[in-house]
Amino acid sequence: MDDSTGNATSAKIHGLFIGLDLGTSGCRAIAIDQEQQVAAESAVLFPATAPQEPGLWWNSSRQVLCSLAEKIDVRRVRAIAVDGTSATLLLTDEECRPLGPVMMYNDARGVDEAARIAGIAPPASGAHGATSSLAKLLYMLQRSEPRQACHALHQCDWITSQLSGHCAISDENNCLKLGYDVINRRWPEWLDKLPLNRRLLPRVLEPGSRLGPLSGAVAAELGLPPATQVISGTTDGVAAFLATGAGQVGDAVTSLGSTLVIKVFSDTPVFAPEYGVYSHRLRDRWLVGGASNCGGATLLKYFSREQLERMTPRLRPEQPTGLDYYPLPGVGERFPISDAGKQPLLSPRPADDVMFFQAMLEGMAGVEAQAYALLARLGAPMVKTVRTVGGGAGNQAWQQIRQQRIAAEFLPTRHLQAAYGTALLAQAGGGKSPLRC
Repeated sequence: MDDSTGNATSAKIHGLFIGLDLGTSGCRAIAIDQEQQVAAESAVLFPATAPQEPGLWWNSSRQVLCSLAEKIDVRRVRAIAVDGTSATLLLTDEECRPLGPVMMYNDARGVDEAARIAGIAPPASGAHGATSSLAKLLYMLQRSEPRQACHALHQCDWITSQLSGHCAISDENNCLKLGYDVINRRWPEWLDKLPLNRRLLPRVLEPGSRLGPLSGAVAAELGLPPATQVISGTTDGVAAFLATGAGQVGDAVTSLGSTLVIKVFSDTPVFAPEYGVYSHRLRDRWLVGGASNCGGATLLKYFSREQLERMTPRLRPEQPTGLDYYPLPGVGERFPISDAGKQPLLSPRPADDVMFFQAMLEGMAGVEAQAYALLARLGAPMVKTVRTVGGGAGNQAWQQIRQQRIAAEFLPTRHLQAAYGTALLAQAGGGKSPLRC
């Protein structure tokens, strides 16, 4: 091998790929190398009282990317991809400037709009339910000046547009709940029966597709190479699945974050909107699952992170509390029960805060077990293995509680952060590497 060939090979091996994760509680960036080893990472939490809005997302994204750039040789960066919360939607003008407030992933105000969609959309559509992107879009259009709105974008789409300078582009995973037909890979004709202009809908790409290089201004601000490729992203739930190393039919992943997201790797899709069940496409396989509103958001409604950390060593999973909670943070549930009016069940509350904490964890484990059983009844594979990601993944007492409820082998994850899965997408698109689950 001559020197020139060796140098070219060395440059390829030493490339870096960045995944940017916009979660419900903060923003994280991870850089991996060609061997999929973590080179560096950076994170920032959203202020607890700050409303979720595009300015917060973009400022946080810039902050973590600038911090990440200080830890790596930025000349090696080849590509970047983004994931965001599923069905978090906003309207923008022609220049991709946000119009009005964002509707977050769990916003269920579009009840009337969901009923209208239910009368038109086929059962297999992911657009059913009051929290779907499509229900949110119809709700927003009724309460804004439609002539100003040019693009309907998800959280991931909008951040990607800021990086690339290209608006109106999305991916198959984010657009599932906007009504996109992931089986036939097109926007369906039944959308024309709704008070909706198709020009609002983004161009849909497969996750991991190249969009083009970074915007020149963004590359200069972040100190990244102008040739860095921006890669189409995915939802935070799919990214978290990719991060785990799961990849066989029957492998399942539970994300214990602000919400409880459950997915099973399947060779066939399952759609059951009446239960909040949908399927994300991943090449020629499917991730079947749903997202419950139960999760860390409920815990943080009653305790601070510091309190939770202090109480965790005092949990006694071998001694169940006997309390049968359904620990929602507020009114409304998506999966495994789809009920916008479902009330939280968090009583009676014991005087002992540790017992109250444990009872909420037991309730979430019950919701998780109910979810996996439901998926199997609907035609998804029986769960063989469970991997765990998200902020609650390191809580061993919680895992023991879950293992008592779920008849499957619990396996360690390859990586706990969704940003790692998104970095794999960046590598697949930017490095022309096969996407490995």
